[in-house]
Amino acid sequence: MEENNAQLSAKDQKFRDFTLNGNMWKVVWQVALPLCVYQCLGQVFGVLDTMMASHISSNTVSAVAYLAQINSIISAVGGGLAVGASLKVSEAYGEGKYDLVKKRVSTLYAMCGVLSAVILLLIPFTKQILAFAKTPVELIAEGNTYFQLQLLAMVIIFFNNVFIAIERARGETKLIMKMNIIVILTKTFLTALFVYVLKGSIVTMSLATIISQSTLMVIGLVKMKREKNAFGFSLRFVSFKKRLSGPMIVQSIPLIVERALFSMGKLMVNSMSTLYGVLTVGALGVSNNLGGFASAPQNGLQEGAASVISQNAGAGRFDRALQAFWSVLVYNLIAGAAAYAISMVFLQQISSMFSENDLEFQRLIMKIFRFEAMGFVPLGINSAVMSLLYGLGKTKISLLISMSRVFVFRVPFLWFLQNFTNLGSESVGIVMMVSNISVAFVAILAAAIVIPAAKKKYMGEHEKKSKRFHNFLSKI
Repeated sequence: MEENNAQLSAKDQKFRDFTLNGNMWKVVWQVALPLCVYQCLGQVFGVLDTMMASHISSNTVSAVAYLAQINSIISAVGGGLAVGASLKVSEAYGEGKYDLVKKRVSTLYAMCGVLSAVILLLIPFTKQILAFAKTPVELIAEGNTYFQLQLLAMVIIFFNNVFIAIERARGETKLIMKMNIIVILTKTFLTALFVYVLKGSIVTMSLATIISQSTLMVIGLVKMKREKNAFGFSLRFVSFKKRLSGPMIVQSIPLIVERALFSMGKLMVNSMSTLYGVLTVGALGVSNNLGGFASAPQNGLQEGAASVISQNAGAGRFDRALQAFWSVLVYNLIAGAAAYAISMVFLQQISSMFSENDLEFQRLIMKIFRFEAMGFVPLGINSAVMSLLYGLGKTKISLLISMSRVFVFRVPFLWFLQNFTNLGSESVGIVMMVSNISVAFVAILAAAIVIPAAKKKYMGEHEKKSKRFHNFLSKI
């Protein structure tokens, strides 16, 4: 294969220079702000979906909440691959290896196509999948067709996730925000039309997702045809050779497992929560959605900072990678504190929007959410540490942190509360609070270990390069 064919646009080159040399507070803010807006709008879309589902019935809310976790387990493969592989793209971008950027971009799209084919093969077996996930019988009856359509939507979302990850690597976060605004407005309009005007069911809500995500896919298909640009797709640059695809897969596997196990853990919590009734599952789902208004901006900051950290690490600028970490930590703490204050002040009004005049359901939502909200600031710490781990390629450590959050501090603790205390449905809220606070301490410990080790590694490499340069000069 020919080398040095891939090129950077003037805009891409300017962004690379800004990332490697600009004021780090501005770099993280500029890259992450559109992602924060995108994540928050996505959260609004999820909350509006829940509100519209509550207009159909409380059982529909529970079905959407329960099936969302099963969807998340399956979609973890595509999402983890998109994030992990795109960080290797960012690393090559920072190193200035533009042919490698193009090879990784093209191969990532090809991997997405293979995964999509596998997902489509699952559609005939959705009832068995739901039964295996211990979905309550009443929710299987209501949600099977919805779940089939969600799998179809997942194929489209897989492609969109890859496209978004690649655009994020090249700093096009404003474009991501604009495109997702189009998707969210389309989705919201169609869902409102189907539910309120056409008196549709849970199935029509899924149709709205497919149509809206397809608009983004069309834009992505047009944009990816950048034949000469390093970030465009080219079939002749696709390679599944171990030397090329191996690093992307190795970095992605812990992220895939992390996301799948985290969703599986949430599914286990939902399943265990049925001990308190189906309404508790719905209330927990609403509480999680409301909690997303804190985690959404934190996740946007995390994604943006991880890309910045990866590029600077690839360029051998660990000092700047560390600056990006401290910047995102401060931003995340502010976001968590603001979300907690606002949600507590307006909790009565917010919870009433999801209960459709069902006072028992509203009280349940408020009781669970008050506990969950106490984890907003600690989750900001965890999110910042995750950005550092992702950016440095320490995805195995991030996997351990996420596993501890669910399988050490959440599932076993809920089992303990159910079997050794007389607490009722508030148990699920207490568990969310404990796990979200505890994982922050684990993240701090991980950062305390990783930062000195990474500093030693990068500084050592810098010294080796300096010695080689001085030796070269002495020979002249």
